[in-house]
Amino acid sequence: MVETHIFAVRTAANREDQVADFLSSKIRRETKLEVYSIVKPHGMRGYIFMEAGSREDAESAIKGVPYARGLLPSEIPYPEIEHMLEQVRVEMNIKKGDIVELISGPFKRENAKVIRVNKQKEDIVVELLEAAVPIPITVKMDAVKVIRREEE
Repeated sequence: MVETHIFAVRTAANREDQVADFLSSKIRRETKLEVYSIVKPHGMRGYIFMEAGSREDAESAIKGVPYARGLLPSEIPYPEIEHMLEQVRVEMNIKKGDIVELISGPFKRENAKVIRVNKQKEDIVVELLEAAVPIPITVKMDAVKVIRREEE
């Protein structure tokens, strides 16, 4: 088993998502970096967490990343952030015809209409409202939030 360490990355306030996206892209490009996960806890501002093989890997990963302000001096013990990582099973209340906003992925902040719901796979098929040609896109249920219900 690989020994991993958890580091807190300081970020500019309200730029946590962008730092996580930039980090993720950089880590995919530079495969020699031993970074295993990036966590952006909901409701926590100014910090994200990174699981890496060593402090050097974590520092290399954030070097040159916009809005990343550095690592905290000491690593974070797993029990301190475990409560932020617990998998919560939530029954998604998304129905065909709902208008949703995509909250992650390449179409982030776009509005779409739900065409089909697959509760077993926990994904939905949507069509972007602003698209010139309606193209069905499959996304995970947790990548959207309902902004308007179709009237019954």
